[in-house]
Amino acid sequence: MRASPESRAAAGIAVTASTATPAPLLPRRRRATFLPFAPPLVGQEEIDEVVDTLRSDWITTGPKTRRFETEFAAYLAAPGALALNSCTAALHTALVTLGIGPGDEVVTTPMTFAASVNVIEHTGARPVLVDVEPDTLNLDPRRLESAVTARTKALLPVHYAGHPADLDAIREVAAAHGLAVIEDAAHALPARYKGRLIGSGPNPVAFSFYATKNLTTGEGGMLTAEPALLDRARVVSLHGMSRDAWRRYDQGGSWHYDILLPGFKYNMTDIQAALGLRQLEKLASFQRRRRQVVARYGEGFADLDALELPVERPDVEHAWHLYALRLRPETLRIDRDRFINELAARHIGTSVHFIPIHLHPYYRDRYGYAPQDFPVAWSNYGRLLSLPLNPRLTDDDVSDVIAAVRDVVRVNRR
Repeated sequence: MRASPESRAAAGIAVTASTATPAPLLPRRRRATFLPFAPPLVGQEEIDEVVDTLRSDWITTGPKTRRFETEFAAYLAAPGALALNSCTAALHTALVTLGIGPGDEVVTTPMTFAASVNVIEHTGARPVLVDVEPDTLNLDPRRLESAVTARTKALLPVHYAGHPADLDAIREVAAAHGLAVIEDAAHALPARYKGRLIGSGPNPVAFSFYATKNLTTGEGGMLTAEPALLDRARVVSLHGMSRDAWRRYDQGGSWHYDILLPGFKYNMTDIQAALGLRQLEKLASFQRRRRQVVARYGEGFADLDALELPVERPDVEHAWHLYALRLRPETLRIDRDRFINELAARHIGTSVHFIPIHLHPYYRDRYGYAPQDFPVAWSNYGRLLSLPLNPRLTDDDVSDVIAAVRDVVRVNRR
């Protein structure tokens, strides 16, 4: 979708919204049109780059994919990057590259999308769930020691909503037991932990460029890690081949290749990378707008005791992929699902992040989980909803969301 001048201004591309007069927080008339939860913001620059790719000699994995890898790694100050077709592919590739397989265990969180845990199952290893912290909803490092066994090979924290997990505490446990740390950073571009961007270290970190993410290539992902690991991961990610098509078919290339292992088909295309290159240029302005929206929400909801607002600890910089609001049920006559329906009736789109892993039939039945096995994840799930948070939001959009939430609280207060 091509960005309108208004949406470009909202993203901070042409003008910065911070100079605009804040919209009133008092109740306003209801919206006449539906506000989508998380539409992408794609401008003429991305369109032109994709067209340039389509007119070139290469549309699958080629020079623009390599350029995107280089520029993404430079942005994060990462030791290297491998572009893939999803964050799921990045996580799976990392696990396989590290040799994790049947009989092994990987400790992770129940408060995540299923892909984070599905990839562990795909390797034949067992996912071991650990409950989350009450404030950030990230994996709780204090519970890790009791989850580690002789079969544990890796810890897989998820930076929930874009708030970095407590990496120092997680790494301390990993170092004590000789475990790998694989970070699911699907939400965490460009988050910082104690001054360093997530993905800047040598361990594997997986990013998502899905349509709703802070940077999008439609579908896509990136794996950052030390170069030696990425060299092996590149082979794993493309059929186990010793060289990719670009190296075989470009001028001076050779047709010959060897299959070194039974790999996967996880490569990113140059069409996707074309989007990513231009989105990366705009990421800083996108994030400025996200933070402006978050600040407006904080001001608009500060006096409502029916709401628990998301946190940002002082030693991190939140990526603000999600604005995960929590209801306080004791103050309201309706539950979370009815609250969402009431917002929809006021033309405000929302979502829920996430249904905890142990509640899904496959994992519940396979491992015999009960809802209360992870009480923090379970109790918070029932009162979570995510509000619109994206750089296309105008000041009027934000005021509409605030007014709608306040109205639902007012009408349904106990």
